[in-house]
Amino acid sequence: MSNTAQTTVPSVSKAARFGTFAGVFVPNVLTILGIILFLRTGWVVGQAGLIQALLIVVIANLISFLTGLSLSAVATAMQVRAGGKYYIISRSLGLEIGGAIGIPLYLSQAISVAFYIIGFTEAIQALAFFQQFDPRLIATVVALIFGAIAFIGADFAIKIQYFILAALMAALLSFFTGGWDAIQTPVLTPHYTEGMNFWTVFAVFFPAVTGIAVGASMSGDLKDPSKSIPRGTIVSILFTAVIYLAAVIWLSMHGSPEELIQNTLIMHDIARVPVLIFIGVWSATLSSALGSIVAAPRTLQAIARDRIVPRWLASQLGSPTEPRMAVLLSTAIAVGVIWAGDLNFVAPIITMFFLNTYGMMNLVAGIEKLVGNPSFRPRFNIHWSLSLAGALGCYGTMFLINPFATVAAVVISYGIYFFLQRRAVAHTWGDVRNGIWFALARWALLNLETKQYHAKNWRPNILVFTGQPHNRQHLADVAEWLSRGQGIVSFFQLIAGDVEQLSARNLRAVARRQIRAFIFNRNMTAFPEADIVPDFFTGAVTVAQSHGVGGLEPNTVLLGWSGSPQGRRTLMRLLTTLVNLEKSVLFLHHDDLRGVGRRQVIDVWWRGRSQNGELMLLLAYIISRHPSWEGAQIRLRRVLYSEEGRSQTEAHLRSLLADVRVDAEPQVIVASEEEPFAEIVRRQSRDADLTLLGMARPVPEEMDAYAERLDEFVRSVGTVLLVHSAHEEELLQAGE
Repeated sequence: MSNTAQTTVPSVSKAARFGTFAGVFVPNVLTILGIILFLRTGWVVGQAGLIQALLIVVIANLISFLTGLSLSAVATAMQVRAGGKYYIISRSLGLEIGGAIGIPLYLSQAISVAFYIIGFTEAIQALAFFQQFDPRLIATVVALIFGAIAFIGADFAIKIQYFILAALMAALLSFFTGGWDAIQTPVLTPHYTEGMNFWTVFAVFFPAVTGIAVGASMSGDLKDPSKSIPRGTIVSILFTAVIYLAAVIWLSMHGSPEELIQNTLIMHDIARVPVLIFIGVWSATLSSALGSIVAAPRTLQAIARDRIVPRWLASQLGSPTEPRMAVLLSTAIAVGVIWAGDLNFVAPIITMFFLNTYGMMNLVAGIEKLVGNPSFRPRFNIHWSLSLAGALGCYGTMFLINPFATVAAVVISYGIYFFLQRRAVAHTWGDVRNGIWFALARWALLNLETKQYHAKNWRPNILVFTGQPHNRQHLADVAEWLSRGQGIVSFFQLIAGDVEQLSARNLRAVARRQIRAFIFNRNMTAFPEADIVPDFFTGAVTVAQSHGVGGLEPNTVLLGWSGSPQGRRTLMRLLTTLVNLEKSVLFLHHDDLRGVGRRQVIDVWWRGRSQNGELMLLLAYIISRHPSWEGAQIRLRRVLYSEEGRSQTEAHLRSLLADVRVDAEPQVIVASEEEPFAEIVRRQSRDADLTLLGMARPVPEEMDAYAERLDEFVRSVGTVLLVHSAHEEELLQAGE
C-alpha cells in the first residue's frame, strides 16, 4: 500500500448509505435546534432586548449562511470523502493548513458533545428526582451511553434521529401554540447584567448555529456528497434561522427581562403542553450530542489517516465502517470537559473554535474563486466576495468577542501549521496554494514586463550550465553565493544528441529529476532544467535567449572553465555571442587543490572604473554577504607602475568605496613595468580564497591565443572568477 496520504482515504462509495435528508438535513437541524434554543434563547432576549437579540440571531445566521454557501461551493468542486470540513480544507489549502484547522475543529466537536450533555443535565434537573444527584455524574453517564451508541455505529444513530426530530417538532408546536392569552409588550432595549455586553451574549448564542456542517462531517457515508451537502446545508440553515427568529419574537412577548434571564425554562411556562418542552429539551440536547459524537470521530479518523496524528487513532477495532478508536477518545474528552465547567463556560470556547474553522472555510472558497484554478469547477457557484465577507465576519466577530482568545486561537493554529511543516508529512493532492502562487507570479511577471528597467533594481538572474551538478559542485556553490536571497538561479544540463532518439529514452525528465534532487539535498534555491540540443554551443546560445519570461530573463551566464583547447575555444565563442545578446558572462576556474580555502579573503582586481570593474565589485559584495562567507574581507586592488600618484589613487579608491557603500580595503600595488600583470596577480593573491578578474571580448582572429593566455593565467592564480559585464549602466551608483 502506498504511503501517501491520498491513498489512505477510503472511497465514498465503499460505505455510502445516506441521502440528503437523512445524512445532512436532519443531523444539521437536530444539532442547530439544540440546547441554546430551549435554555438560552430566552436569556439572550432578556439580556439584549428584542432588537439586539434579533440582530444577534441575524449575524450568527448570516455567518453560518455564508459559510454554508462556501462549504457548498467547495464541496461541489471536488469528490468529498471522509472528514467533511477537514477534508475540504486540507485538499484545498494543503495538509499543513488542514491540520492546523482540523485539530481545533475536532476538539470543538468533541467539546460540543459535553456542551450539549451539560445542557441536557441542566434541563433534567428541573425534575425533583434528579436533583439529588451530582449533575456532573448524570452528564458522565449520558456521555458514556452516547459513546456506546456511536461505538455501535452511525446506522443506529441515524435511526434514532427520526424519533428525536418528531419530539422536537412536537415541542416547538406546543411552544408556538401556547401563551396566546398572556401576550405582553416586548422590551426592545437591552438590560445587560454585570459583565455582559452584546458580544459576550453573542458568544453564548453562537454555538446554536454551529451544527451546519454536521452533515458534511458524514461525507464519507453519503451516497452523493457533492449534491447532498449543498442542498441539505442551505435548507437546514434557512429552516432553523426562521425558527430562531420566531422564537426570539415570541419569547420577548412573554416575559420581563428579569424573568427571561433567570428562568431558563420559560419556554415550558409558555407551551400549550408543557411536558412536551421537557421532551423537546431532552430530545434537542441529546440529538445535538448524538450528532457531535457521530461527527467528531470521523473528523479525527480522517486526520489520523493523513498521519497528522498517530495513525492508530483511525483504527476501527473490527468494525467495517465505524471509527471506534476515535469514538473512545472523543467520549473521554467529553467526560473531561463535563467535569471542568458549566454551560456558559464551555459555550465561548466552542464559539471561538468554530468561528476559526468557518473563517478558514470561507477563505478557501474565496481564494479558490479568486485565483481561478481551472480545476475549481463548482456546480454550486457563488461570487468570491460573499466567501471573503464570510471570512471577515468570522474573524471580526472572534476579535470583538475576545481579542486575546482570538490571538490564542491563531497562535495555536499557526503552531500546528509550523509543526506539520517541520514534519514534512508527504501528500500528493493538488491544493489551492499552487493556484495562489501562480496567480501572484502571473501578476508580478506582467507588472515586471510593463515596468521600465532601472539599474537600481538589478539582481543576479543567473543561468548556470552545470551539466550534472554533482560533478560540478563548485559551480553550483558559486551560483548559490551570488543569488541567495537576492537573485534567481537556473541549473541547466544540456544533453547533446538527436532530439527524437534521446526524448524517446526520457533523458530530459531523468536529468531534471537528478538536478532537482541535487538542489533539494543541498538545501539550495534554484530551478532545475535540462534540454536536448544538437551541440553545446547552439544549445547554450538558444537557452540564453529563450529561458525566462516577463522581465525575469537571465542577465548573467555562468560556465565552468574548460581544460581542453577545443572547450576553451567554445567558451570564447560563447563569450562573444552572449555579450552581443546583452548577457554578462562569468567563467569559473576552480583550483581542485585549494578550492576556496577558508572563505575569508576576496580579491577584486581593479583596472579603472569600467563595466567589468563595477560588476566584479558588486559580485564580491554579494558573495561576502552569504553565510558561507561571513566575515570575509574584500580587497580592492589596483596596480600602478610608478610611486607617483599612489596616494591619489588610494584616496580615489576610498572615495569610490564610500560612495558605493561597499565595505572593502583599497590596496594600491606598485610594480615594475617589466613584471607581467599575471605574475603580479599570482604573487599578490596567493593568500586570496577567491579572485575576481575582468576579461575582454576576444578579437576573432586571436581567439585561440587569448584563450590560452587566460588558461595559463588562471592556472597560476588559483580559484578565479573571470567577469565580462554586458551592462552599460553604473550598477554601483544605482542606489543613489
